[in-house]
Amino acid sequence: MKNIYKKLFIIVLPISFQYLMSALVSASDAFMLGFLDQDSLSAVSLATQIAFIYSLFFGAFVYGCSVLAAQYWGKGDKKTVDEVLAITMRYTLLVGLIFTLATLFVPKQIMHVFTSDPILISKGAGYLRMVSLSYIIGGFSQVYFGILKICDKAVLSSVIGSISVVLNIVLNACLIFGLGFFPEMGIGGAALATIIARVFEAAFVLVLIFMGKCPSLNIMKMLMINSVGQRLSKELHKDYWKYTVPLLLNQLGWGGGVAMYSVIMGHLGSDATAANSIASIVRGIVASFCWGIASGVSIILGQMMGRNELDEAKRAGGSFVRFSILIGFISGLILLAVTPLLMKVITFEGQARGYLKIMMFLSSYYIIGNSLNSTIIGGIFPAGGDTKFGMWCDIITLWGVVVPLGMLGAFVWKFSIPVVAFILTLDEFVKIPAVYIHYMKYKWVKNITKEVASE
Repeated sequence: MKNIYKKLFIIVLPISFQYLMSALVSASDAFMLGFLDQDSLSAVSLATQIAFIYSLFFGAFVYGCSVLAAQYWGKGDKKTVDEVLAITMRYTLLVGLIFTLATLFVPKQIMHVFTSDPILISKGAGYLRMVSLSYIIGGFSQVYFGILKICDKAVLSSVIGSISVVLNIVLNACLIFGLGFFPEMGIGGAALATIIARVFEAAFVLVLIFMGKCPSLNIMKMLMINSVGQRLSKELHKDYWKYTVPLLLNQLGWGGGVAMYSVIMGHLGSDATAANSIASIVRGIVASFCWGIASGVSIILGQMMGRNELDEAKRAGGSFVRFSILIGFISGLILLAVTPLLMKVITFEGQARGYLKIMMFLSSYYIIGNSLNSTIIGGIFPAGGDTKFGMWCDIITLWGVVVPLGMLGAFVWKFSIPVVAFILTLDEFVKIPAVYIHYMKYKWVKNITKEVASE
């Protein structure tokens, strides 16, 4: 078991660091835009929900890739891993193009979904139009980040992502405030910094491909123009969607529910929106390790089951569950510890300041359930191809319980904002009993690879 944890940390640390660095970009946006004015912070906070929604799509595609590729990589079948990469890239770029075109041509209509405030709509639309190209470019990079982790090169993925984040943060400061010879662009500067960082990531990945440091992309198979191995591609394509569709519905159901939290807060005013934005960003920074554990657990267990080490995977899963609870408690204590410092740094006044303090307290216990559920639903279950349970669990919990209660509390019963925020933190704990019962059935312990016919 010690060797498993050693391997887990080898995978988890770079992945968690990459999650952390990504969260720091959002933090830098919020911190720097907060110096401009609260409306700029709130507008960009709502506008970036589009990037979050897109991440649900490419996250599902990459996760579907991980479900198959991790087991085939553990089996030693690198050729099939390359085919899974081509399939994943095909759909990620297609959806990325749709998001790019939508934010370029109808940004105001998109912002109307999140808020009715004309100032926030105007500022957010300008940001979306300028940042539109980042979606398709970022999708290309994210697929490669995912495949690098599966192929035991998580450190390489982390290095690219981390350098990109540093570049993004530095450019944020230069372009938002007009430092040195850079123009002062405000919200537009934050958007341009994002574009440049995504271009850098994609360029770095292309260099690695040409150097042979990571799997190359088979363009013909991505475009479905392959003539050799057609039967295998069809079968693999079918398997890919078998595991990806539940993950996609899960991502959209869960992410749509989380986006509804921002919609609810966005319609409760700028103070609630700003406080929720900062609390979410800080929680995301602290939760980076929890999410890294979920990704690492999925890869390790998937590789074990691909090698038919099913009993070992079952024992390792139990150990990972206990470890996730410990990490959740530690993360909650960290959130409580940083709250006083956060209150000194953030320049909110009046109600926004009070809302932020309450939301940080709510985040401190929310993250415990999030750590446990992300490890089991996002790590253990998909490792063995069990992707449907998480879909139903998240959709029913969010759309059947938490979102309706949140909307009723906010708009019908007229509860105070702290009470509405409390309701919106219930989802992780409502589903824990069902998650644990399903875990104990061990349906997730399964080798899903197939023998590949020779061509």
